[in-house]
Amino acid sequence: MRCSTHRSLRWGTVVVAGGLLAATACSHGGAHHGAATPSAPAGVPSGAIGRSPSGVTTRVDIPANSTENEYYQACHAAKEWMEAQPKTGQSQFEPYLAMVQASPTGTAGSWNSRWADLPPPRQAALIVAATAAANHECE
Repeated sequence: MRCSTHRSLRWGTVVVAGGLLAATACSHGGAHHGAATPSAPAGVPSGAIGRSPSGVTTRVDIPANSTENEYYQACHAAKEWMEAQPKTGQSQFEPYLAMVQASPTGTAGSWNSRWADLPPPRQAALIVAATAAANHECE
């Protein structure tokens, strides 16, 4: 796959922004005393999975794996879902991820696969796309 410098820089910005957004979402509300954290899947370093206080996976700190077309599909599906929600002034990032992760059959944003069936690099790619959608960065 051949990417332009502009697209590569934008993708890097999305990844950094996603990390910052996920870190903010995961740190909100302080420490989680006594909460059991599920272990990371095989091949994922300990601490690479970030979860919100409500248990939604909001960060998978490993290289994302999707094609440009798959990224666009996931970003567009997330954007459409987010735009269809009631306007509350709150980010739809975590609610969107919660919906995807709870779907028993998968969604367009998860390439019609259940969250639990996606390998960690695909979960990371979905989170990157959802972050871009939440930041109005889908093209």
